[in-house]
Amino acid sequence: MKGVNKLDRTDLLILDELSKNSRITMKELGEKVHLTGPATSARVAKLEENGVVQGYTIKVNQEKMGFSIHVIIQIYMKDTHHQPYLSFLKKQKDYVINNYIVSGESYYLLESKFPSNDKLEEFLEDLGKYVSYKLSIVINSK
Repeated sequence: MKGVNKLDRTDLLILDELSKNSRITMKELGEKVHLTGPATSARVAKLEENGVVQGYTIKVNQEKMGFSIHVIIQIYMKDTHHQPYLSFLKKQKDYVINNYIVSGESYYLLESKFPSNDKLEEFLEDLGKYVSYKLSIVINSK
């Protein structure tokens, strides 16, 4: 299973079901993909061993955690020294969800969450010391 071509229809069904609910039992998963629990478990183990499944995670409702403002920020570097920006982000880990290096107009795409407009404004003032940016506020994540 080194590449995607080695995944069969059952593997793809397993991945689809696990992406919907990674806490599903092997028995329940097997019923959904028409395999026995042990056969399903063996398939999942093989997907893990081959690095197709790299881990399991939870989805946290940021709003219920007190972070009702979700933003995407395009980051434009002022110069070639990125370390000051990256060091700043490490200190802001409560607000940073992801920081992607991207191709295109900007250099980074920063996904962040904030509990209030005041905290967002404070973050942006500090961020402006290191980079230029364009801010987008997420309206809905459907």
